[in-house]
Amino acid sequence: MNSSPEAALSVQNLAVIFSDASGVVHALQNVSFSLAENSFVSLIGPSGSGKSTLLRVLSGLVQPTRGGVYFNMSQPKVGLVFQKANLMPWRRVIENISLPLELRDMPKPVINARAQELIKLVGLEGFEQAYPRDLSGGMAQRVSIARSLMHDPDLLLLDEPFGSLDALTRERMGDELLHIWGARRKTVLMVTHSISEAIYLSDHVLVLSPRPGQIDLELAVDLPRPRKPEMRYLAEFSTLAHQLRDSLREANGLVYS
Repeated sequence: MNSSPEAALSVQNLAVIFSDASGVVHALQNVSFSLAENSFVSLIGPSGSGKSTLLRVLSGLVQPTRGGVYFNMSQPKVGLVFQKANLMPWRRVIENISLPLELRDMPKPVINARAQELIKLVGLEGFEQAYPRDLSGGMAQRVSIARSLMHDPDLLLLDEPFGSLDALTRERMGDELLHIWGARRKTVLMVTHSISEAIYLSDHVLVLSPRPGQIDLELAVDLPRPRKPEMRYLAEFSTLAHQLRDSLREANGLVYS
């Protein structure tokens, strides 16, 4: 079964149930949504609501218990970026970025050319020979993002990629991510705990309920692009933030009369 022509993928009636020594965990239940091709969508929700589990299902690392994920192509390529950069400390920047194509035994000149192109795209020119220990947190995440783009994925999944960064670096990395997305126009789904970040970056924001996670709200963000930092102070931005905050409060039983 394929998704509709305008959608890069669709998720239908997805459920994930884990069993371990402590019992049965219903992580996700009846999750359904679609991602438009080349769209930027954020996923937000309380801790433990299944956000990371959903990304792992989409990447093929976890099999759903029920339901399915349907792409508009037969063999989609998926890139996944975690909160921690997870770079190999013994490999230099260009070597970390090159790894996905090395594993596919592609010709060295092709690998080097693509790695240099991505190093320029993520703003790391001059750091090709640096080791991870010499990089800031933001620079390490740029390497991780570049590495995830090496095999030209159709879908880019980001699991709280800036969660460990300080507030100023996080905002700057958000702008960098928009620049990269604008240059490559991938379909992006990003997990975040930041309401402001979700609105600023996204075309749509999906809100997950507490476990078992379900889609409580799909909010369209109709702010114009390109996004500018001053948009965070617009009345329209504040209205969207209130809608997301109210949805999260309702999900957690924090609505007051």
